[in-house]
Amino acid sequence: MKKNIVLFVLFVLPIVAYLFFASGVNSFTTLPVITPKVADFGNWNSLNGKKISLNKKITVLGFSGSNILENRGNYFNLNEKIYKRYNGFEDLQFVVLCPIGTEKDAQKIVDALSPFTDVKNWNFVFASNEEIQKFYDGLHLKEKLNQNLGTSNVYIIDKERNLRGRKDKEEYKEGYDTFHPSELSNEMLDDFKIILYEYRAALKKNHNATKQL
Repeated sequence: MKKNIVLFVLFVLPIVAYLFFASGVNSFTTLPVITPKVADFGNWNSLNGKKISLNKKITVLGFSGSNILENRGNYFNLNEKIYKRYNGFEDLQFVVLCPIGTEKDAQKIVDALSPFTDVKNWNFVFASNEEIQKFYDGLHLKEKLNQNLGTSNVYIIDKERNLRGRKDKEEYKEGYDTFHPSELSNEMLDDFKIILYEYRAALKKNHNATKQL
């Protein structure tokens, strides 16, 4: 009997603990709201002509800046670490807010991704410099946009237009740096799982589970 207990502690328990913590999701975890009820997009044009809204969508939001092609590696990182893994969810969209005049550069990004990715949920939206700055200011974030009106960070916004993240002093996080693949694979992936878990749990509770999530 003692031998079985020792074997359980040495081999089985560590595996169970690893699976628990590696999942990044449990029934007692929620992702805090950093900024509640952010504004929806204006009547802005998108690359594919669709009207893009934050309402009733889980949105991964980025700000390209005017030098979008210089930062194309960031979009490849996000595409590989997050987008391709969750692209099948109908209620999920990836949106990049770009300055007017960068349409051709944004199309080059989409063209570069399309040979190995279903790009239907990549959305590039265009607004004036003033509109982009005003929208970003409304997110009430600590980080500021750079001189090109861009950032390497992306942000998670839920279906109710709440910007979500981590509020602990030791682990505060309002966005996820696409320049660092490890941050996408770890912190962002863990937080993203929590968001999806929240909605799946709500759907299950309401007996309304669908393929959307």
